[in-house]
Amino acid sequence: MNARLDHRNPLVFDTHELGRRPGAMQKLSRTVQAPGGDNVFGIADVIAIPGDSPVEIDLRLESVMDGVLVTGTARAHAEGECVRCLEPLERELTADFQEMFSYPEAEERHRRMAGTDADSDEDESITPLEDGMFDLEPVLRDAVVLSLPMQPVCREDCPGLCTVCGARLADDPEHHHDAVDARWAALQGLAGTMPAGEKDELDGAETGVDEKQEK
Repeated sequence: MNARLDHRNPLVFDTHELGRRPGAMQKLSRTVQAPGGDNVFGIADVIAIPGDSPVEIDLRLESVMDGVLVTGTARAHAEGECVRCLEPLERELTADFQEMFSYPEAEERHRRMAGTDADSDEDESITPLEDGMFDLEPVLRDAVVLSLPMQPVCREDCPGLCTVCGARLADDPEHHHDAVDARWAALQGLAGTMPAGEKDELDGAETGVDEKQEK
C-alpha cells in the first residue's frame, strides 16, 4: 500500500459528498500546477507541460455500486522541440480520461472472484479509494502522455536539417552542397599539403584518369 493520501494535495479529491448513493453525481473544476523534474507531465526531453504551469481540470464524479467513476478533461500548454529541425514548438493540449475508483470491499470481492489474494498485483485495473479519496495524478499523467505526439514536428512538411552541415532547410529551400567524387576526396585533402610541383603532377594524374574513363 502506498503512503496515505494527503487531502492538501491539489490532485487528491474527496468523494464523501457522494455518500455512496448510486446515481449521485458531483462536478468539480480545479486548476493545479504541473509537476516538474522527473515527474513532468509528458514525454521528457521531447514534449511536455512545463513545471509549475497551470493545468485546468474539469471532473464529473459518479457514484456506482462498486465505487466512483471519474470522467474528466485536462487542458494545458505543452512545449517541446521538433524532432526534425530541433526548433522549439508549442501545443495546446486537451486530454480526456476516465477511471473507476473502487470501494475497498468491492476490491476484495473482485479478488475473491478472480481467485487472487489481497496482496496480488495480477489485476492492475483496480484502483481503490483510500478513506474515500483518490489521487488523480497517475491517471492524469497517462492521459497527457497519450494525448501528446511521440514525434512532434513544427509543421507536417518540415524538411529537417542538412545532413552535411546541419543547417535548417526550411530557412533556405535552395540549400545544397556540390557533390564530390568520393574516389578523389582523400587525394584532394592530401593535395593541400603537397609542394606545388607534386600537386601539379597529382592534378595531371587525375585528368588522365578522367580522360580514360570518358573513352
